[in-house]
Amino acid sequence: MADDGSVGHIPPFPDGYRGSGILLHVTSLPGPYGIGDFGPEAIRWIDLLHENGQSWWQVLPLGPTGKGGSPYLPLSSFAINEILVSPDWLVEDGWIAASDVETHIPEGKVDFEGVTTFKYELLEKAWVSFNESTTEEQQASYQQFCEQHQHWLEDYALFRALKVKYDDADFLTWPHELVNRDRSAIQQAHQELATLVRKFRFFQFLMAGHAGRVRDHARAKHVRIVGDVPIYVSAESSEAWANPSLFMLDEDKRPKFVAGVPPDYFSALGQLWGNPVYNWEAHRSNNFRWFIDRLKSLLEYADAIRLDHFRGFAAAWNVPAEATTAVDGAWVPGPGADLFEAIQTELGSLPYIVEDLGTITKDVYELRDQFELPGTLVLQFAFDGDPNNFYLPENYVHNAVVYTGTHDNATTRQWYEELPDSAREVVWRMLHTDPVAPEDVAWQLIRTAWSSDAALAIAPLQDVLNLGGEARMNVPGEADNNWNWRCPTDLLDSHYFGCLKKVTEQTNRVEKS
Repeated sequence: MADDGSVGHIPPFPDGYRGSGILLHVTSLPGPYGIGDFGPEAIRWIDLLHENGQSWWQVLPLGPTGKGGSPYLPLSSFAINEILVSPDWLVEDGWIAASDVETHIPEGKVDFEGVTTFKYELLEKAWVSFNESTTEEQQASYQQFCEQHQHWLEDYALFRALKVKYDDADFLTWPHELVNRDRSAIQQAHQELATLVRKFRFFQFLMAGHAGRVRDHARAKHVRIVGDVPIYVSAESSEAWANPSLFMLDEDKRPKFVAGVPPDYFSALGQLWGNPVYNWEAHRSNNFRWFIDRLKSLLEYADAIRLDHFRGFAAAWNVPAEATTAVDGAWVPGPGADLFEAIQTELGSLPYIVEDLGTITKDVYELRDQFELPGTLVLQFAFDGDPNNFYLPENYVHNAVVYTGTHDNATTRQWYEELPDSAREVVWRMLHTDPVAPEDVAWQLIRTAWSSDAALAIAPLQDVLNLGGEARMNVPGEADNNWNWRCPTDLLDSHYFGCLKKVTEQTNRVEKS
């Protein structure tokens, strides 16, 4: 970001703006440590984007994850996942020795359990260094960070310390007085676990430094980072524990209702997500302070934010907590315009991309358009044979973001390979093209997206590299073997980046610095 806080074109997009970028989660970056992180590989990635005419990098949520590694079920809406720490920069900054990171983990899918063990061993060594040889300048920076983020950091650090004490158990299984946050019990826990609390604060201090370093480099290269905010928090998150009044919970702090979506064409029973739903009246009573702070926290490291499940801000499908499917839920009004007016008053702008996919009704579009929020268009959804299909390029509005696919979709090549011949013929017809081979379809959709009227065009890296089902990031509804895809280092030398630069130039999406 420039010194005046400006990052150039951010949503809503002005008339005539054209940009492009790539969707790639931080964990999917290559490197020798088993997982992508906020380190030198992220710097090289930004340089690669810049060199090939791309001005946007979209990531998934950055919070610390629980079992399964899903970034959409973070343990905190404010903290950064500690396993994204950069071993190289821990060495460079003197927190650990070079010999501490001689381990080279083979490239391949992320082994979250193994990587977590490895990264926390390094963080523990950095913690020892901090206590034994920290400089006055480092201490001052640490204290400043703690004071600036006190509104969430204290609760998060104590929450993580208690998770250690109780062997990572769900907080609802902790002693009753801790679940209910009795004042004396919280004070006693702070005293008993003071060292652990300070340690988790320090870990977040390190994460802020590494994420901030990547952010600064991106802005210097005129690459904007799109962050991602899950609409809901995890039932096992520090926020559900520390701020229970903001959620629809019973007297035992268990959800009365959980989030989901109703039955539709894709699922006869709907989807039951299990997240606690918001008590929007409690949020409204303090002018949405927690939600605004949540967005401001991410904007420390990102220039724009994707708002997940935007339709939930108009009305959400709330399901009784005891239900086993999402069939018996009901639509409950969300905060609507009140929330976005409060955000706009606080921040002065609304740099958001809204994920307006799924069961969308007129009120959702009206809320989106009232604040000129760019919506999401997915090309894979365009080919049902209807010329009025919302996702066909000829039907696009300008203030929108078009994707070939998202992290929840099959890669474009896999999607196409699995289509029956009759459906492939519909794709050809609606693209006004000759028959397309599976090895050519990803780039056919990239060229189509980049040529469209949408202000911003984004493709997952898997599509840019023309990869198949082996590179899929997530299969919604499946609990295992998701979120673990990584890009091998050699693929970043692919000729496809030159192709991307050429298409970006031909479609007038290269931004002038």
